[in-house]
Amino acid sequence: MELRQFAEQVLLSTDLSLKLLRPGESLTDDSPGPAIRVQVPGRPAELQFAERRSAPAMPRGNSFRDPARRAVAHHIMANHELQALEVMAMVLLAFPDAPAEFRSGLARIMFDEQRHTRLHAQRCHELGLSFGSRPVNSWIWQKALLYTTPLEYVAGLPLVFEGANLDHTVEFEQSFMAVGDRRSAAIMRAIHRDEIRHVEFGLVWLRRWKQPELSDWEAWTRSLHWPIRPSKARGQLFQADARREAGLSEDFIRLLVDYNEDPGTESTRSE
Repeated sequence: MELRQFAEQVLLSTDLSLKLLRPGESLTDDSPGPAIRVQVPGRPAELQFAERRSAPAMPRGNSFRDPARRAVAHHIMANHELQALEVMAMVLLAFPDAPAEFRSGLARIMFDEQRHTRLHAQRCHELGLSFGSRPVNSWIWQKALLYTTPLEYVAGLPLVFEGANLDHTVEFEQSFMAVGDRRSAAIMRAIHRDEIRHVEFGLVWLRRWKQPELSDWEAWTRSLHWPIRPSKARGQLFQADARREAGLSEDFIRLLVDYNEDPGTESTRSE
């Protein structure tokens, strides 16, 4: 299967099973084709993006004692993983001239995103909620529409959204374990390990594409589009060791920990 065909299947199909189907053969990249972009990914009717702020908020704390609330959490995270998958497919189609090594590496990460989506959707079902039975937001997808180069992609998705997930996966693992949900906790633990590799992938390509006189931090922050900023790349339970394992420098980690919002700037809620 051609890499372009795989990306088109993920991005444009309205059949969720096809979007999440890992190719049964090796991917080739002999015909990357012309650059294309779409404003909205193909999705089944029940997973079309909802109006802003109409999707349920992420459950927290003691609410996880209720299996129904845990199901909602998995529903939200399944949509996050699906959006990441769709964004990666969009990047393959939007930047066909990107290095072959980057494109093949991104495809391998897409296999992880397919698996993550399936894991969350299945656990959601086990807890009594069908994936698509609640409204879903488009926060990750909308921010990705601003990417104009592959460098902006690696700065935005791997180093912000997946970087923050280094913390969020641990936070949710602990929340699930606190109520005895070992199955959900194991899913979060497995995704955490994958996210380390994904952040590493983003960092490797940031370093290859950035201007040599810029530090990693300078190149990263200059490639972000508001309202995405460094504070979006961390959670409450900051995992410094996971970031070290992904290859981030001590200076980068320190700057990320110490970063404060401009007190004169209104904070923007991520849906």
